[in-house]
Order: sequence, then C-alpha cells, then structure tokens
Amino acid sequence: MPENGRKGEEANRSRFRNRPFAFGLILFLQLFAFLAVISCSAQDLESIRSGIASGNAELIRNALFQIKNLHSEAASRLALPALSDRDEIVRATAANAVIFLPKTEAVKALLPLLNDKAEFVRGETAFALGEVRDASAETPLIRTLQNDKSRIVKAAAATALGKIGDVSGVEPLSSILSAKPNEDSEFLRRSASHAIGLIAESIQKQERTTSTPENFLPDKYKSGRSLKTGTDRVVIKQIPVFQLAGGILSKVLQNRSEADDTRREAAFALGAIGDPSSASLLRSNLNSPDNYLAEICKEALLKIEHTQ
Repeated sequence: MPENGRKGEEANRSRFRNRPFAFGLILFLQLFAFLAVISCSAQDLESIRSGIASGNAELIRNALFQIKNLHSEAASRLALPALSDRDEIVRATAANAVIFLPKTEAVKALLPLLNDKAEFVRGETAFALGEVRDASAETPLIRTLQNDKSRIVKAAAATALGKIGDVSGVEPLSSILSAKPNEDSEFLRRSASHAIGLIAESIQKQERTTSTPENFLPDKYKSGRSLKTGTDRVVIKQIPVFQLAGGILSKVLQNRSEADDTRREAAFALGAIGDPSSASLLRSNLNSPDNYLAEICKEALLKIEHTQ
C-alpha cells in the first residue's frame, strides 16, 4: 500500500478509536450542564423562598423580581403569599410574579386584587391579567373598566382586554371612546383605541403590533405585506361590534380636539379591523403634519389592501 494510503487509513482508525471517548465526553459535559441548571434553579428557589419568608419588604420585592426573571411555575407559586402582604408595593409586585402559574390558577389568584384599596395594586393586577391572557378574566376586567374610580386602573384594564384579544371587550372599549374627550381621559382613550386594534389582530390571527407606527421604513419592510388574506376581512365585517367600533374610531380620527396619541391609535385600530370603508379617511391623513399619524395611516392602508 502506498505511504499516503497507509497514513490515511491510520488516521481514519485513530478517529474511530477516539470517537467513543469524544462521544462520552460530550455526554458528560451535557449532564454536567444539566445538573448545574437544576442546582442553580434549586438555589434560586430557596433564595426566593427565604426572601419572601423574611418579612422584610425590600427583600420580598427583590425575591419577587427574581421570580419574573425565572419564568417558571415553581417560582411563581412562591409568590402567592405575597399577594396578601400589608405593603402595597409588595402586593403589586407579587401580582406580576404569579403570571407563570397555569392560567386558570393565575387568574383565580389575581382577581381579588382588582378590588384592592390601593390604586397601584389594582392597576398592576389588571396589567398582570393581560399578561396571563385567559378569557376567564374578561368579565372582571370589563367591570373594572366600567366601574373603577381611577382612570389609570381603567386604562390598565383596557390594555389587558386588548392583550386577551376576545371580541367581548370591543363594545365596552368602544363605549369609552363614545364619551366626549377631555384632558383627563386622554390616556384611557388612547389605551381603549389600541386595545380594539389588538383584539382585531387577535381574531384575524395576525402578529400582534408592538408599536405604532411599526417603523418609518419603505413599504416593503412593513408587516402589512405579510398579513394573512382570504376570509379574515369578511370575518371582521360579520361581527357587528367591529362595525360599531369602526364608526366610533373614524370619528375619533377626524376629531381635532382628540389628543394626538388617541388619533394615532384610532388609525392603527382602523387598519387592524381592515374595513375598506375607512380607507378614504386614512388617505386624507397621509400628509398630516403629525409624521407619526401619517405613517400609521400608511401602515393601516397596507393592511386594508392586503385583506381585500
């Protein structure tokens, strides 16, 4: 056999002989990494348990923040006692820490805090229910939207209804926008408008919009070009509450006495609903001196175009 052939064969044999060792080493390293993760998690849980049991508000809050970073059911379960802590900051922080429990359990734990005496706790609880995104929280959140004395809490409930994405939230959100705008209600009206848009996106199974406008890039970089087509627009038009909402949102967009942010979110919601009858109104704002509104209207028109 030629010298080069013998060297190649020997190299192959060497690789074959070393392969079991290399394979075993990989398994060992993977097992070590896995055990390290388990150990770290156990240490984290014990640290959290100790912090919550300490009775010190600052230590409890620090432990609750750790829970939010771990994103685990086991960690969230440790936060349950803190929901009834005498410190309102602790209760509010705990509300955001239990959201990794099973949905029905998280909702059951959070609902009593919608009646908390502290405005901050009620608001954070509403936000937390939105993160859980379970339809069983819909009715209590609507009740909060309609009856809470705090506009901040109402706005949090509106935001949560948008994240849950159930059609039953559209009518009460539209009712908020039917009232005459004033300076005190700006944030609530903005939140209600955006929430209607999120519900429309959810029903059409579109990717949720995280910011408005999405961007200031050329049209080809906007998600309007990748929205699902077909019967989605028909589904929206067959739901009477969206027809009502579309008319109310159009009035909001036309009303110069509305806050800029509210008009922007109304334009976003009209695009999410995708009714072609709102296209002319959106086009009339493409040259608005408000660059954000003009860009949102452009994105809304793209969505309407791609749902026809």
